[in-house]
Amino acid sequence: MQNTADRRALRAEWVRSLVRRDLPSSLVVFLVALPLSLGIALASNAPVLAGLIAAIVGGIVVGAVGGSPLQVSGPAAGLTVVVAGLVADFGWGVTCLITTAAGVVQVLLGLSRVARAALAISPVVVHAMLAGIGVTIALQQAHVLLGGKSKSTAWHNVIELPGQIVGAHRPGVLLGALVIVILVAWRWVPAGLRFVPGPLAAIVGVTVVSVVLPFHVRRVDLDGSPLEALRLPDIPDGNWGGIATGVLTVALIASVESLLSAVSVDRMHNGPRTDFNRELLGQGAANIVSGTIGGLPVTGVIVRSSTNVNAGARSRASSIMHGLWILLFTVPFAELAEEIPTAALAGLLIVVGLQLLKPAHIETASKHGDLAVYIVTAVSVVFLNLLHGVLIGLALAIALTGWRVIRARVEAGPTAGGWHVAIDGPACTFLALPRLTRVLASVPAGTAATVTISVNYLDHAAHQAITDWRRRHCATGGTVAIEGEASPGHRAVIGPRRSAEAGKPEGAARLAS
Repeated sequence: MQNTADRRALRAEWVRSLVRRDLPSSLVVFLVALPLSLGIALASNAPVLAGLIAAIVGGIVVGAVGGSPLQVSGPAAGLTVVVAGLVADFGWGVTCLITTAAGVVQVLLGLSRVARAALAISPVVVHAMLAGIGVTIALQQAHVLLGGKSKSTAWHNVIELPGQIVGAHRPGVLLGALVIVILVAWRWVPAGLRFVPGPLAAIVGVTVVSVVLPFHVRRVDLDGSPLEALRLPDIPDGNWGGIATGVLTVALIASVESLLSAVSVDRMHNGPRTDFNRELLGQGAANIVSGTIGGLPVTGVIVRSSTNVNAGARSRASSIMHGLWILLFTVPFAELAEEIPTAALAGLLIVVGLQLLKPAHIETASKHGDLAVYIVTAVSVVFLNLLHGVLIGLALAIALTGWRVIRARVEAGPTAGGWHVAIDGPACTFLALPRLTRVLASVPAGTAATVTISVNYLDHAAHQAITDWRRRHCATGGTVAIEGEASPGHRAVIGPRRSAEAGKPEGAARLAS
């Protein structure tokens, strides 16, 4: 009897939380996701309704199956460049097949329990990748806002932008600029209006203005009803190598972006933590379904997820319900989207793209000495392509890490009792020999020298260089005290600190003389 009462109490508490927390949160996320899904589909050169299909599938499927209870999934700005390239190369039908196959790869990754391995990718490379995507989106959509069409490459978007500005379609520019102004200014609106999402307010407000006033602008073209947007993937005639590359690119980027987004969401709340392997299974299942019925690729999206958490969501029911609201809107009211000016969605996407370029990420990269990796990766993503940019960024990050590991700091200077040589860093190897021998040779002959070795690894070449120099120095009448582990091929004991006042090592343990 007691157990029955407890179950009833828990059920009643869950219903109260659902009504008070998850239901309002789902409505807020729905209002944010609706215009973003349309804009992302437009930027991907995909059917506009494909964005809504992906939002519905992402919300319901990942919400029910995924391992991150408060993360919200749907079409993401991070994949627009990739999808646009796939559509241009293979057509929309084959792109749907690639999305489905990418989902299968994600399911296999989830079953193999390697999800956490994706988190080993250097964050600076991921942040730079997103920044490069953001810049690319902004460049593409600037042409749309100005009344033209985005070009095939970022370089062409840049060099043809001045001409596009000169021949800009002024009504569209005005509407797009108004969207940008509303989105930027929305953070300062009175508290009573903040429950309305900025993207919704901007798109609805500008659409109303464009309808009421005599604006002749290009508007969204749905190209059929929602039911007609449902379609099966096409089977390609060839170029299987390019298709395999597309599958792996979509699978890896969608997986990494989803897992990193889940990590960020976990930091925003104190509820259940993410099961990363289950999250990959959920993302893969959603991409299989989305690709099979004609939707865009699905990923975990930090914009919608942070909105969900900040709106007070407590369970996965919020994500599921947000997908249901989009479904209920799409069937009877999809034609309302045809009143939205494309320049307005372009303004929204410019803001979304530039938001991927976060000053905090640049500051962090600079603080940790990774600014070169950030810049090279971002520029490569913009002017080459996303896959090559990420590979170049990873290679540079690995090379820089290797350089830091093998690089030893070698310094020498006079002290009150003679000369002090400091050798520290992760390792001292043959690659440090030019600097090591040069610094040791700068110690005056006949002086008392102390060498502090504070490295984790000392290879045979470096050990031999120190031994040869010590023998020569002692032959001139000098003395050498070595502090730290000087045996080649061993982990070195961290050497003592020098006293700032006396200029001598403190607590020296003389292991050799």
